[in-house]
Amino acid sequence: MTLPQILSVAVLTGMMLLFIWGRFRYDLVAVMALLAALAVGIVDPKHAFAGFSDDIVIIVGSALVLSGAVQRSGVIESAMLVLQRRVRRIRSQLLLLCASVGFASALVKNIGALAMMMPVAFQMAKHSKATPAVFLMPMAFASLLGGLITLIGTSPNIIVSRVREEMTGQPFGMFDYAPVGLGLTVVGLIFLRFGYRLLPRDRRATATLGEALDIQDYVTEAEIPAGSPAIDETVAEFRARHDNEVSVTAILRAGMRSTPFPDTTLKPEDLLILAGAPDSLERVIAADGLELEGQHRDKPEGSGREVGVLEAVVGTESPLIGRTAGRLGLHERFGVNLIAVSRQGERLATRLGEIELSAGDVIVLQGPLDLLFERLGELGCLPLAERTLRLGSARKGLLPLAILGVAMLATATGYVPVAVAFFAAAGLTVLSGALPVREAYDHIEWPILIMLGALIPVSDTLRTTGTTDLIGEGLSHFAATLPPWGAVALILAAAMAVTPFLNNAATVLVMAPIAATFATGLGYRPEAFLMATAVGAGCDFLTPIGHQCNTLVMGPGGYRFGDYARLGAPLSLLVLVVGTPLILWVWPVH
Repeated sequence: MTLPQILSVAVLTGMMLLFIWGRFRYDLVAVMALLAALAVGIVDPKHAFAGFSDDIVIIVGSALVLSGAVQRSGVIESAMLVLQRRVRRIRSQLLLLCASVGFASALVKNIGALAMMMPVAFQMAKHSKATPAVFLMPMAFASLLGGLITLIGTSPNIIVSRVREEMTGQPFGMFDYAPVGLGLTVVGLIFLRFGYRLLPRDRRATATLGEALDIQDYVTEAEIPAGSPAIDETVAEFRARHDNEVSVTAILRAGMRSTPFPDTTLKPEDLLILAGAPDSLERVIAADGLELEGQHRDKPEGSGREVGVLEAVVGTESPLIGRTAGRLGLHERFGVNLIAVSRQGERLATRLGEIELSAGDVIVLQGPLDLLFERLGELGCLPLAERTLRLGSARKGLLPLAILGVAMLATATGYVPVAVAFFAAAGLTVLSGALPVREAYDHIEWPILIMLGALIPVSDTLRTTGTTDLIGEGLSHFAATLPPWGAVALILAAAMAVTPFLNNAATVLVMAPIAATFATGLGYRPEAFLMATAVGAGCDFLTPIGHQCNTLVMGPGGYRFGDYARLGAPLSLLVLVVGTPLILWVWPVH
């Protein structure tokens, strides 16, 4: 080996050791690797930051914005809630949840699809009197499998597509991954349907902030507009259609209060006092097109355009204590709307503007985001920043899905490059209001983009120094006596073994060039080996740290580190056994 080759391997080896150690965050490790590569001279300073302008960074960032818009729309979640009422057995619920997350992950970022469906899982667990741990880890694994179906499902697919384009001039298309990804997803779903029994039954999550504060039902008021599905329903029918998630505590009609008997018929312009959990209230209001009290009020002059909601606790020195929002002139004086109130141990049945607030009440305020935190200080309230609510936020329904569909169609037909299509689609979701600017930036996982931008030039040193050729030739000699399926299985197993300790995108950046050189050294076409790399890097089922989806469910599910291998090890073996012949069938090596 030459000195540049030795230095390239040393930098990448040190980077992997730092990833495994876990002392530093992965984006910081990538930055340190880039600085080290610059210091030893294997990365040209002129090309040090070329990775940040790479199409991969643009595509991944845009896909995260689109995923956030689809998640915020609530369309998929609403469809699931309809199915939830028809599916009652735990195993059927598990299959429904895993299939929904898996196939949604083909269209949006897999962690976005998982986050979107987790509230539904909690509801199903509550109705079935089961622990959420039964559902959450299988859902996380299903999201990883579903990400294999399309180009945008997961970052490794995008990176592998670029490597193929560099080698053959032809990238993988949007649905080139589908035959292998669909096959593995279906097999994985069947396994999870029965294999969930491998998980311990005693896992419970730690108490959430809401549980610690004993936040129960919120009370809000909403008007029934013309054309709402609630019109001409009885109160009992209204509640049954929404699975009894909310209660109608009072009805105001033409300024007169009436008791909401079960057979009371709802009419246009009725003002309903609704009680329920914030997520339930949000779903009911969005599904029936109800209009929250104060949502059409003008914003204060000089405030920002973006309106949001914030949950806060009324402090002991708050000027709100003993006063009502109406008497205080909350909107006129402070520019914010009171849209919900929760009081421990009491169900409120009064209009929001008439509720005398007390210390310890939990309130939801709506207003310009640039004013909300400032106003909280003036009102003597403490924000519950750990919880986010969508109650009172605008939703654009099918618009994000339509924009995503057009982008996918444009890339599938080759009309525009993937990076251009998804960047334009992300821009349209923000410009159309489907995703507020602040939320768009929140959904972009900046550490992932920093890691990608820094690692692209570092991983490329394997190619520029000739190290990939050297490693590929060594593997070729080792695999010379292996049949084609053995060579593909070797790459697939190697990628699956590395990705729990290395970020999946970093695994592909390092291994894809090696796999391509390995295939060339054996005289094979590279597609099967690149596909094996993508599948292996996308299938981390052994640890909670290798992929964000696994990390996301660890706390809510109450899982321990070793729980992942109990369900993940047999699933990994299944992917290896089924994936190898499936890859070779779809992508022949000759």
